[in-house]
Amino acid sequence: MQHQGGGSETEVTWEDQQNINKFGRLNNRLHELDDEIKVAKETNENFEDASNELILTDEDVVRFQIGEVFAHVPKDEVESRIEQMQEVTSKKLEKLEEEKESVLAQMAELKKVLYAKFNDSINLEEE
Repeated sequence: MQHQGGGSETEVTWEDQQNINKFGRLNNRLHELDDEIKVAKETNENFEDASNELILTDEDVVRFQIGEVFAHVPKDEVESRIEQMQEVTSKKLEKLEEEKESVLAQMAELKKVLYAKFNDSINLEEE
């Protein structure tokens, strides 16, 4: 398989193909990560809102959704549950952000390698 580019032909080796495939997989993972990060941020904002609502309420027992049902749960128990869930989500968000940085770094490396070999005859940018 050969690419036409600027009148010169550059042969695509097995290794090049592996790099191109890897870049594609990383790019797909990047999109998944962006979606997961967005969801985690929204979830954290919801916990923040719930936490603020609890602060404002005078009730000692509040309705708390567990699965499909609402239960009446002591306010302080709900506060600590929300804190725990927020902590879990924050840690997950941190891991996702770290993985995203790693994916972007790997993609940047692959871009350097592939553009160095193929110049303008390959396009690795998103539209």
